[in-house]
Amino acid sequence: MELGHARFCANLGFLFGEVPFLDRFDAAARAGFTGVEYASPYDHPAPDLRSRLKAAGLTQVLINSPAGNRAAGERGMACLLGRVAAFRDSVARRSTTRWHSTASSCT
Repeated sequence: MELGHARFCANLGFLFGEVPFLDRFDAAARAGFTGVEYASPYDHPAPDLRSRLKAAGLTQVLINSPAGNRAAGERGMACLLGRVAAFRDSVARRSTTRWHSTASSCT
């Protein structure tokens, strides 16, 4: 069985924590990555993310839907009793997610 050429992307939520988030795009490119992912882009304007991606020559591979109240420890809402409706609402209103993924060129 041939595995072929494996490709990896940098998860900017976990890697390069020694630099501010927006500087992690350049750090990923310098480390040889061509793609990045991160769970929650909603703290940054989509045009800023797109600019960082373009300047570093990176492709955005993945973003997640809103995770809920991260400060309260939520890392998703679909499985939390009492938060199912909020999750459904966030999916129904995916305009924020769609806007971020389109504006930042998520493929």
